[in-house]
Amino acid sequence: MNDALEPRQLEAYFVLMEAVSLLQHSVEQQLRTEGGISYVQFQLLARLAAVDEPLTMTQLADGVVYSRSAVTYQAAQLEEAGLITRASSPDDERATLVTITAAGRALVDRVLPGHVQVIRPMLFDPLTDEDLDQLGHIMTRVRDHMRAQPPRSASRRRPTKPSP
Repeated sequence: MNDALEPRQLEAYFVLMEAVSLLQHSVEQQLRTEGGISYVQFQLLARLAAVDEPLTMTQLADGVVYSRSAVTYQAAQLEEAGLITRASSPDDERATLVTITAAGRALVDRVLPGHVQVIRPMLFDPLTDEDLDQLGHIMTRVRDHMRAQPPRSASRRRPTKPSP
């Protein structure tokens, strides 16, 4: 088995990663400027704003594809800013429920128009309707393939090294 990528696979990979980096950089700048939040924080707030019920920390971590510890850190910052609340689940003492506050919802509503103004020209304007359909199908297939693996939050943790 050959471990090297074919030239066209390598090219597709680099083009994809460059496009994602360029888009993410512009989105990150817009969110920091208009909302004082990071992209990860926006993802958490947007996910919470999209549902009418609290989500667990694990659901948030799986949804944004970050580790539980990274999401916990980001959630602490959002809670300190008054954008979310966290509380123990009445059904499962191990679970923490996260809810967006009115201030968090207002922040999402405030930054979303600028978010769209960044995304539309960069990502969607160069695409035809057919391109958009194809891109959606391709990326859904790739995402679903990747999501068939256990979520990061469910991955086994590496054992810690014993202290000397």
